[in-house]
Amino acid sequence: MNKAESGALEILLQQNNIYPASKAIEADMVILNTCSVRKTAENRIWGRIGYYKQEKTKRMFLLILVGCMVQRLKDQLQQRIPEIDIVLGTFQKQELISAIRAIRSKEKNICLTSGNDYQFSKSYNINDFKSFVPIMHGCNNFCSYCIVPYVRGKEVSRPAEEILSEIACLDTSGIKEVTLLGQNVNSYCHIRNGTSMYFPDILSQIADAIRNIQWIRFLTSHPKDFSPELIEHIKMHTQICKHIHLPVQHGSNKILSRMERKYTREKYLTIIEYIKNAISDISITTDILIGFPGEEEKDFQMTCDLLKTIEFNDAFTYYYNPREGTKAFTFEDTVPHSLKIERLNRIIELQQGISHHKRRKRLGKKVTVLVENISKQQSHEVLARTEHNDMVVFPGGRELIGTFVNVELVSLRGSTFKASIS
Repeated sequence: MNKAESGALEILLQQNNIYPASKAIEADMVILNTCSVRKTAENRIWGRIGYYKQEKTKRMFLLILVGCMVQRLKDQLQQRIPEIDIVLGTFQKQELISAIRAIRSKEKNICLTSGNDYQFSKSYNINDFKSFVPIMHGCNNFCSYCIVPYVRGKEVSRPAEEILSEIACLDTSGIKEVTLLGQNVNSYCHIRNGTSMYFPDILSQIADAIRNIQWIRFLTSHPKDFSPELIEHIKMHTQICKHIHLPVQHGSNKILSRMERKYTREKYLTIIEYIKNAISDISITTDILIGFPGEEEKDFQMTCDLLKTIEFNDAFTYYYNPREGTKAFTFEDTVPHSLKIERLNRIIELQQGISHHKRRKRLGKKVTVLVENISKQQSHEVLARTEHNDMVVFPGGRELIGTFVNVELVSLRGSTFKASIS
């Protein structure tokens, strides 16, 4: 979502004759689009602010902060770092141009963080052949550890006709893959003339409408909203990639309850079983949060057992950091930092073994990939991705970028497949 919104800001700037500098050191303005979802993301932003604060002692340029960190800290940012010229919260990004004009008119530093009306922007092309399409924004779940509802606001769904119109434009502009975006994308619900359209409905309409776009992805889903109807639509439409990212976060019902995830371990296992029974050749990835307050060794072992039972294709793993403003911030942080790291390393090692085993089972298969770029490791190879979200490299040149190629998976280089054109 942050990439999509950064891209939308770039479009907005270019529409007003403001273009990217060749180097950050030469820029007349520097815009940092911030994230608050984890403490590490904010730590990186503080580091960059410090760097550009020092740069402002050497030359003149505008330093602009936008996004979730701004929304969380509001006017504290300019109080702490007066070198920041403009701060715009989550709901004020469309005010960027007017804020730039105002600051250039010698007005004082600008801080806009009030309001809660999110405006959807034109979709952002990652490159000439892939695009993000935001379809909903915000979150109503209020998981006890998560800052997102507080900085992104309540869920709002983009009008279906607006989404379909944008998809139609992308379909005639050479785009090969679109990713539908939302903090909780499968809670999409748009009501028009008394009729409700839910995520399976809009997903199916998109799949039926496209002619040139060949792959549809979506991020991110919440298990409580993952319906049998959605699974059937994924099965039915060949354009919808057979890859699902479904964050489970933990394997212990006690911890899931403290996280306020609104489902149980058993419910999650039922969803996974339904998916696997409906779509045999599907990849499933997840998020795992280790070291949540109250986590005991037995809870951790339940998470390990869940990974062994489901055999996710991959998992994004991280340890708990308190986020000020969330309910969990008031919990006693009972798991020492050293134990969080130790458990995290154990879960990573476990999942890496499962992922490697599952990848080895795919060797010898012939698959279609979308070529994304030249490999950073070998200039005579291209980097591609399967519909299952596996990374693949094989011999090829720049002319293949943005095309679909049929390959055979022949070996593994770490977590990346090596392939030959079939």
